[in-house]
Amino acid sequence: MDLQAFKQKVLPVQNRLFRLAKMFLRNREEAEDTLQEVLLRLWTKRQQLDDYQSVEALAVQMTRNLCLDKLKSGANQTMNDDATIQSFQATGASPYEQLEATDSAEVMRRLIDTLPETQKLILHLRDVEEYSFEEIQEVTGLTINNIRVILSRARQQVREMYLKTTNYEAGY
Repeated sequence: MDLQAFKQKVLPVQNRLFRLAKMFLRNREEAEDTLQEVLLRLWTKRQQLDDYQSVEALAVQMTRNLCLDKLKSGANQTMNDDATIQSFQATGASPYEQLEATDSAEVMRRLIDTLPETQKLILHLRDVEEYSFEEIQEVTGLTINNIRVILSRARQQVREMYLKTTNYEAGY
């Protein structure tokens, strides 16, 4: 694979890879480092990339594996991200609405973090990155029926935990 083909196949997916890394690591700097490492590894393997059916699926898998390795090694230092607050301030939401949205987003993040890794990955790829079931199949190696079942169970579990959490906090 030459430079031009690499630019056409790999560089357009770097934003998706960054968001995936950030979802796992919860740290912008660590996600950027992981993205750079994935791009470097792909560049060094560029001669073999034509052998793969989907370079994007390979890149997603590499990103996921690197993130899991970093989390297992304990090298990840979680930092608060003010992007959610800034996005609500830009929309002109009231301070109360900003606080409520930030709290809800934090609750959802915590609930999603409690899911098993497979459910978390599939939920992120489908609902955040908007991958098709076929693309998720390439990344995970699971059948489409398994992906649908896992996604449904993940959504149901998050929904139930969210309702339980918000009802408990509301005093019902």
